[in-house]
Amino acid sequence: MLHELQIQTLAHSSLEDITGRVSQLVRDSRVRSGFCCVYVPHTTAGITINENADPHVAQDILMELDKRIPWRDGYSHLEGNSAAHIKASLLGFDVMVPVEDGRLMLGTWQAIYLAEFDGPRQRHVWVKIISDLA
Repeated sequence: MLHELQIQTLAHSSLEDITGRVSQLVRDSRVRSGFCCVYVPHTTAGITINENADPHVAQDILMELDKRIPWRDGYSHLEGNSAAHIKASLLGFDVMVPVEDGRLMLGTWQAIYLAEFDGPRQRHVWVKIISDLA
C-alpha cells in the first residue's frame, strides 16, 4: 500500500524533519521486517537522511548548497528555478530504510528530511512499506 504525506513548507529553502510521520506509518503497517521507501515526486524538492540532534547541521547544509548553487547564475531555464532543480538532483528523490522489529533502522542521530528548494509549497511525500514476507 502506498501512503501519501502532505507537507506544507514555510520557507524558500528548508529541511523538514518527517521522521515521526514516516515512523508512525511503519508502526501502523504492522510490518515487522522489511524496507521503507520514502520518495518525493517533485523536481525542486528532495529527500535525504542526516543528523537531527543539532539544527545547525540542516542550516549548514542549506548554506553550503546556496554557496555552491546560487539562485541566480545565468541559468537558461525560463522558470528561474534551475538552482532548485540542481539541488534536488544532488540530494536525490528517495531513501530506503530497513525496518526491523516494526521500526525504522535509523542511526542514533539520523532523521529523514524533505528538502525544499523552491518554496513555500504544498509537497507530497510517498511512503511504501515492504514486508520481507510479501
